[in-house]
Amino acid sequence: MSSDEHSIQVNFARPMPLFPLEGVTLLPQQVVPLHIFEPRYRQMVERALDGSGQFAMATFEGSAWKQQYHGRPPLRPAVCVAQIIEHERLPDGRFNLLLQGVCRARIVSEMPPAPPEEGRLYRQAMLEPIGIEEDHSAIVDAFRERLADMLESGPLSKHTKSGPIVECLKNDRFPTPVIMELVSFLMVGDTEARYALLEEADPDRRVALIERELGDLETLVRKALAQKPEDWPKGCSWN
Repeated sequence: MSSDEHSIQVNFARPMPLFPLEGVTLLPQQVVPLHIFEPRYRQMVERALDGSGQFAMATFEGSAWKQQYHGRPPLRPAVCVAQIIEHERLPDGRFNLLLQGVCRARIVSEMPPAPPEEGRLYRQAMLEPIGIEEDHSAIVDAFRERLADMLESGPLSKHTKSGPIVECLKNDRFPTPVIMELVSFLMVGDTEARYALLEEADPDRRVALIERELGDLETLVRKALAQKPEDWPKGCSWN
């Protein structure tokens, strides 16, 4: 994982290809696999690999996309710029990709459908960056200490992702904003919460969002522990 968002350059003066999905699949610093099989997105990847290797992971607005999927259903404005860091081209034209989230951005205007002579099948938009900050505040720094306490000694110490995050907290090579991204994609599962974290430019407000989600998760873990799962018959689970 890179600790520097700016080590990968993004040209916001050019239209960016859009790959919309139902929910937020990618956040900055996150690495995810993606299988590409639709003709329009196979074309998008082909062209991206001939250029910067970038496209924007977008999110559908509302539920109309289910009926309009093959058209141009509305999109939510916040996106995550993705960098292809590994790719495998399959014999039938499909792709297996490994993507890294580079930065937050916002759709400024979507490009009209391409004319026939251009042959472009996928959507494109002009983007502007959001949340690209050089410095962070005392609020962000203080969060690092609180987070260490929550993950090492509280109910969240039982979470399977707490250990790796604690190891990163002990390593000064990982700046606190990077730790915040790590917590966001490892420990926040709620769809709307993930979108709120994606669209929020201000790191102080992202701290508040993360702490709220961790508080809810901590409450859930406390309830689970109160059920004394160690006493359950083998094969039972808490719901």
